[in-house]
Formats: sequence, C-alpha cells, structure tokens
Amino acid sequence: MVTRNVTITNSVGLHARPATFFIQKANQYKSTIWVEKDERRVNAKSLLGVLSLGVVKDMTITIIADGSDENDALDGLEELVADGLEGAN
Repeated sequence: MVTRNVTITNSVGLHARPATFFIQKANQYKSTIWVEKDERRVNAKSLLGVLSLGVVKDMTITIIADGSDENDALDGLEELVADGLEGAN
C-alpha cells in the first residue's frame, strides 16, 4: 500500500466534470484506490463517494493505492491533478 498527498489546484475542485475525469483515470488501474480527506476515506472509483468529500480548490487530499500497479496509479492520478483535472488520459 502506498499513499500520496496532493493539492487540488483547479478552480472547482473535485466536482462534476473534474471528478469524472479523476474516476475514469482511477478505473484504468487494477489496484484498489481510495481518496481521503479529513479522516474520511472513499473509493476513488465511485463518483458519489468522491463528490461526497466536497473537495474544493486548494484542499489537500490523500490518495491511497493498494495492488499490483499501485505506484503507477498514484503517479497517473497525481499527474492528472497537476494538469488541472482536464481529462487527459
């Protein structure tokens, strides 16, 4: 299991469209992936779970991955966040 803290920098946070891109990216990996904010952990592959965290601009979240491609998953999700959650695969 590996974890990484990332700060959401896009203007709307993990809402609607950016959250969809995040979930689509998470679903590309075999590993189990969670997003954690304020001691609350949700499945990163669940739209309702991610939206329920209420992540807005400048919040830091923790991404946790466990599985055969866990490092690739964190690298890919971190890159997506760094690129502003624009949906690039």
